[in-house]
Amino acid sequence: MNTKPPSSPLGAGPDGTGPGAPRQPGRPAGNVDRRALALDAALQCYVRRGIAATTLRDIAGQAGVTPAALHYYFADAAGLRDAVIAERLMPVFEQVRAGLIGMPDASLGQVLEGFIDHLCALVQEHPWLSALWIREVVSEGGSLRGLLVERMAPEITRILTARIAGEQAAGRLNSGLDPRLLMVSLVGLTLFPAAGLPIWQQLFPGQALEIDHIRTHALALVGRGLELAE
Repeated sequence: MNTKPPSSPLGAGPDGTGPGAPRQPGRPAGNVDRRALALDAALQCYVRRGIAATTLRDIAGQAGVTPAALHYYFADAAGLRDAVIAERLMPVFEQVRAGLIGMPDASLGQVLEGFIDHLCALVQEHPWLSALWIREVVSEGGSLRGLLVERMAPEITRILTARIAGEQAAGRLNSGLDPRLLMVSLVGLTLFPAAGLPIWQQLFPGQALEIDHIRTHALALVGRGLELAE
């Protein structure tokens, strides 16, 4: 009786090994989670090339596996993209959302500071986040713009703008501020400078400039610039 497990496409196993799979330079060791590695490789390619321009072959080369292995795990490029969104992007936005709804009794100052802290911590943990934001959300034709508007940002936007408007109505915040644009300003104080960090570091050679500096600067502007009442 033949007990050999069925092979994946092109005679290769899910790790890209087998009779039909040439070895790739730098291919990871046997106990590496190749599916997770492929998701991380896809993110790197998306940031460097853009989602629309990235092929399975690009991602396979970045991950050190064969295209057949990616077909085995994700079926096609769309399946891989959907997995990246579900398993890499959505959890990041869920952390921001959870941080906001977890502060129902906090002052506006604490909410805004918490928002900035969350974003900066996430950018530090996921270096691809700010660059992907610029390329695929802000830039015209970005592949994630619709996703952000429809799924990622609506609840975060509603919570923040409602808190800001409530503080204005109570006379604790400048009534000339636009709640919608104040939320946008928070993003502008965090994700945008983080995305351009390699440029700013070249403009100030020999001076430390990291995410922590962006965080401290943003907190100072929000806390003192808005003169928020605690």
